[in-house]
Amino acid sequence: MTGAGRVLLWGLPEDPPLAAVRDALEQIGCHATVLDQRAVLHTEVDLTVYPGVTGCLRFAGETIDLSSVSALYLRPDDWRAFPAIASAGPASDSWQYAVNLHDILMSWAELTSALVINRPAAMAANSSKPYQAAWIQSLGLRIPDTLVTTDPAQALAFWRQHGNVIYKSVSGIRSIVSRLTPEHMSRLEDVSSCPTQFQQHVSGTDYRVHVVGEQLFACRIISEADDYRYSAEPVRMEPCDLPPDLAASCRKLAAAMRLAVAGIDLRRTSEDEWFCFEVNSSPGFTYFQDKTGQRIAEAMARLLASAAPQSLPFPPVDAATKHETAIMRNRECPRDIKMDC
Repeated sequence: MTGAGRVLLWGLPEDPPLAAVRDALEQIGCHATVLDQRAVLHTEVDLTVYPGVTGCLRFAGETIDLSSVSALYLRPDDWRAFPAIASAGPASDSWQYAVNLHDILMSWAELTSALVINRPAAMAANSSKPYQAAWIQSLGLRIPDTLVTTDPAQALAFWRQHGNVIYKSVSGIRSIVSRLTPEHMSRLEDVSSCPTQFQQHVSGTDYRVHVVGEQLFACRIISEADDYRYSAEPVRMEPCDLPPDLAASCRKLAAAMRLAVAGIDLRRTSEDEWFCFEVNSSPGFTYFQDKTGQRIAEAMARLLASAAPQSLPFPPVDAATKHETAIMRNRECPRDIKMDC
C-alpha cells in the first residue's frame, strides 16, 4: 500500500509507538522516512511560509522536499536531555541551534497541509488538565467533580465533601494518581506553593479507547490499583465494544479536538455511569496493543499511508494580509521567516 507522498516519522527510532508504526508501514508496503531526533545537530531545515508553505529538510545525506510529505507522525522527545545538547548548556550555539530546529519543525507541522498525528496546537490542550476536562464536559461527557487550588482549606473542604478523593498533576507531565489518606493531612499545606488538582474518586472499571481516524479500539482494564499504570499487581486487559452512543461520543471528542489519533481514558461505575478522565494526544498505545492484540499500529499506518492533503489550520496568506502577517510573526518569533539552521 503506497500513498501519494512521503510519510515522515519524527522522534527516537527506538520509541515503541514510533517503531511500531514504522514496522506497520513497512508491512503494508509503505516505506517511511525516520527523522532521528538525536541527530539534531546534523539536521538542517529551510522553511518559507509565503506565498505557500514550502521548504526542505536535510539529514543523513538526504534532502526532502517538505511539500512531498503527505503525512507526519510526531513523537519528539525532550531534546534538552540529549547528551550533546545538555553538556553544551543553554548559552551554547548547539543549544540555540536545537531550539531553532525544533521551533521551525513544529511551525511546519502546524502549517503543512499534510496529515499530522497530531498538530502541536491540537496537542496543547493536554498540557492543562483542568482546561481539557472543561472541554470534555462541554462536549457531553461526564467528568468527576474537580477542584484545582492552592488553598489548603479549600482542599480540606473538598475532601470532606466527597470523602474519597484523588490528587494529580494539573499539567501534561505524567504523574501518579494517588488517593488522599489520613497520612496526607499534615501535607495539605504544601498545596499553597503548588497548584494541585483534586478529584472525586469514582469507583468502577477503567477503559482505554484509542481513536484512529474513524476506527475505535476499546479495551477493558482489570486492576485494583488507583492508577493501573503503576500497579504492583498484574494488570489484565481485554478488547471490548462500547455502547454505540459512547463510541460516537469518543469519535466526536477526538474530532472536536482535531486529533487524528487519541487515547481516551474512561471509567464505568457499577451503576453503568461513564466518566471521562483525560484525552491523551500522543498516546503510548503499544502498552495496550501488546496486552490486547489490537492492531492499533496497523490502523495508524494505514491512516498515514492513505493521507490526502488536509484543510490548512490557518487561511493562506494573500497579498492584502502579507504585511500584517509578517509583523505578527516578527513580533512572536524574532527570526527570519526563511531560515537555514
